[in-house]
Amino acid sequence: MKKIYLYGNWKMNMLPEEGEEFCRSLADRISGRLYGSDLVDICLFPPFLAIPAVLKALPAGPVSAGAQDGYFEDRGAFTGAVSMTMVRSVGCSHVLVGHSERRHIFGETDEVVAMKLKKALNSGLKTVLCFGETLEEREGGKTIQVVQDQLLSAFQSVPEVRARDLVLAYEPVWAIGTGKNASPDDAQEVCAFAAKLALEAFGSGSLIPVLYGGSVKDSNAAELLSRQDIYGALVGGASLKVDSFLAIYENYRKAFTG
Repeated sequence: MKKIYLYGNWKMNMLPEEGEEFCRSLADRISGRLYGSDLVDICLFPPFLAIPAVLKALPAGPVSAGAQDGYFEDRGAFTGAVSMTMVRSVGCSHVLVGHSERRHIFGETDEVVAMKLKKALNSGLKTVLCFGETLEEREGGKTIQVVQDQLLSAFQSVPEVRARDLVLAYEPVWAIGTGKNASPDDAQEVCAFAAKLALEAFGSGSLIPVLYGGSVKDSNAAELLSRQDIYGALVGGASLKVDSFLAIYENYRKAFTG
């Protein structure tokens, strides 16, 4: 078995008290189990206002917390923005950058994503760089080109010394929240391509895991996560319930251990 990254993006869900209750239930479920071993890395990404409550209730050791976004300036007249320094100062160890909903709903360009990525890494945050194509781009045979453009644009901003803190997450836009997901073969193909680009950009000294996101659930987790170049899942809806979230890893583990 390889190490699996199980990351839960709550998006605009979970009030602070709901996030705290989730973490208390999570702590009960993982007590005395394999969680926290070298085989799984768990991180939750709550809404900003729920982060303090989540940090307060996180199980000691095996689970970390991150922010869903952060800005590329430290201070200034940027109403509604939260800096990477602020994210780090409240106790978060991780941050998402370039999620498709930030790109396609809020209009973030590749250039903005690259600036956020650089600032996040320089702030000492483990940074999850999201990338992926739309349905129109996939049907037009442009998936590989779109992925290459998004990643190479972002990689140019990454200081080599910080590459070890980078995680990639392939999220085909058409599979997010739709109930559809890329086939394991399609997901493997894109994740392998992303891993190749990362190896060429940063060398073999920086192992950069590639995760898959897009309607991941317990029923498809084992087949997806067993693919050679898919090192984990960035989970949306299934991360809102402890049972469905942990079942993603448990089903993968059972596929290998029986």
